[in-house]
Amino acid sequence: MSTSSDRIVVLSLGRESRVLSVAPDGSDVKVLIGGLESKPDGVTVDEANGHLYLSFMGAIRDGDDFWATDGHIERTNLDGSDRRVIVPVGTFYTGKQITFDAASGRLYWCDREGLGVLSCRTDGSDLTVHVRTGTTAEHRKEPRRHCVGVTVDRDGGYLYWTQKGKPKGGEGMILRAPLDVVPADPAVRDDIEMLFDGLPEPIDLEWDGESGTLYWTDRGAEPDGNTLNRAKIRDGRAVDHEILLHGLDEGIGLTYDRDRRRVFVSDLGGNLRVVSLDRPGVGEIVFQGQGKLTGIAYLHGD
Repeated sequence: MSTSSDRIVVLSLGRESRVLSVAPDGSDVKVLIGGLESKPDGVTVDEANGHLYLSFMGAIRDGDDFWATDGHIERTNLDGSDRRVIVPVGTFYTGKQITFDAASGRLYWCDREGLGVLSCRTDGSDLTVHVRTGTTAEHRKEPRRHCVGVTVDRDGGYLYWTQKGKPKGGEGMILRAPLDVVPADPAVRDDIEMLFDGLPEPIDLEWDGESGTLYWTDRGAEPDGNTLNRAKIRDGRAVDHEILLHGLDEGIGLTYDRDRRRVFVSDLGGNLRVVSLDRPGVGEIVFQGQGKLTGIAYLHGD
């Protein structure tokens, strides 16, 4: 069960960005890492080994775009100590959502301006490109090709990701492909399945294997955008799509507390919200005022 020592790891963007830790009610704010020049976007937890993994978009940007190959991946202890770069700057463009698959011991993340979905072992070795949505500089300028959110269904054997499309453009997609197929050319795959097309602007993903449910945030235009969503995945199709929460302020991260049947959602407006799955539609802001928020992850107490 969840306990009072559970924590939410929160990424906060600013002139100098930070990795924060807060209690689920938003209290007891701790700075795990401060003074970050490169912008963090994704965080995932390996609780068994006591590690956080962080993806970074880079320090060089043009507005909201990151055209330089200066993204990287770091590993730290759960308290933010012993920081180590495991995938160095220059390997990919823009690190977005990252997820840890404990069964395989691999990290999966999206490279937005690099137009890809990648993975590696937890020491950074065996870097693999699973999907490449484009190969040219012109392709990189097409938001419909931009991969952002990622999650893994290990039991079912699928890799899920989002391609967000133009801001509030209604051209976002959620796709999947076989997880353990390593293509000879990741830009040429004939086994990719489209689950959704025409979404406002889907961002981060979370998979619940017990119920076969996919959760995602959307930062697009209302009424369907700036929302928390879920759908069942059955026989390769998304069914029973439901909006669980409206009114996000540029929704980004999400994390699922299965024990207490609640989902936490972050947004660029600086809000961390919680919604009970037993009371969809009713959300509560538990934390705000610490800068723009990107990725979040749930850390269970002892």
